[in-house]
Amino acid sequence: MSDNKEEPKKPAAAPTKPSTAKTTAPAAKPTTPAAAKPPAPAAKPAAAAPPPKKEPEPPAFEKGLVDEIKKKFGDSIKTVFIRPRRIKIQVEPHDITEVATFLRDSMGLDHAESVTGTDYPKDGQIEVTYHLGSYSREDLGAHVLSLTTRTNRDDPKLPTLINVYKSVEYHERETFEMLGVYFEGHPRNERFLLPEDWADIPPLRKDFRIKGR
Repeated sequence: MSDNKEEPKKPAAAPTKPSTAKTTAPAAKPTTPAAAKPPAPAAKPAAAAPPPKKEPEPPAFEKGLVDEIKKKFGDSIKTVFIRPRRIKIQVEPHDITEVATFLRDSMGLDHAESVTGTDYPKDGQIEVTYHLGSYSREDLGAHVLSLTTRTNRDDPKLPTLINVYKSVEYHERETFEMLGVYFEGHPRNERFLLPEDWADIPPLRKDFRIKGR
């Protein structure tokens, strides 16, 4: 008798349902925008040049005095400045005697209060200034007119004004002594402040140095 036992049938596998889950793609990383460059600073506008300083109008009385001098001598007179009660004019050495005589005789500037000198080594010149005033004109009592001229520093010579203003005698001698300016026609171009055996350069020149310093 044959054994015809049938093998039990395996249950059929349940059909696999398709997955309904969606495959999610990995989120793209947000791209970081390149850092924006700050705008270049605007160029600063060039600073405007300051307006030229306007010179005040010269006082009418003093300007009238200068006009009177220029009417006589024209362009040979250089006006250095005109201020209240102060005037400075410059002339060439060969004109100074004539101009000084006119100032004395026609404008009442009857005396020289002082004479000073200034050394300008860079210019190769020495400037000599006569400060003129008036005793005879009441309207000029507080005024000073500076009459100035320049001479070569290497051979400093000027005509003396002693025949126009007697009071310059000692002032010109002091300028000769301290700056070395020789005044042609002056009767006494000689020392009276420094020792007679002075052998150095004039002490008011810019290149003078005290020994040992």
